[in-house]
Amino acid sequence: MTITHLGRGQQNLTYGIFAVSQAIKTRLKLLYGEWWEDIEDGLPLFEQILGKLSSSKDLTIVDSKIKERIIGTQDVTSIEEFSSTCKERRYSFECTVNTKYGSISISNNL
Repeated sequence: MTITHLGRGQQNLTYGIFAVSQAIKTRLKLLYGEWWEDIEDGLPLFEQILGKLSSSKDLTIVDSKIKERIIGTQDVTSIEEFSSTCKERRYSFECTVNTKYGSISISNNL
């Protein structure tokens, strides 16, 4: 199944690059074990991220979890740039993602 649009007919909600952007954001907000159809899916926020950011090694692990969710999104081809920070127990990242429809910028604060 290819994400070309969400919705039906003339009532499409979004399509192409906008649909991929929304799918990435949705995948980042889905917590591990939260979706009843696949309890193995989701970002392991409570299991592997929160409380783990005490060193640069930990930041690398968290970054890899975020990147894994992004690259696993349908129609994403690569992550071009990725930068993250963790200050005062607040993690944030910005990245440029290549999709089959073009490039998009994604940022989020977890």
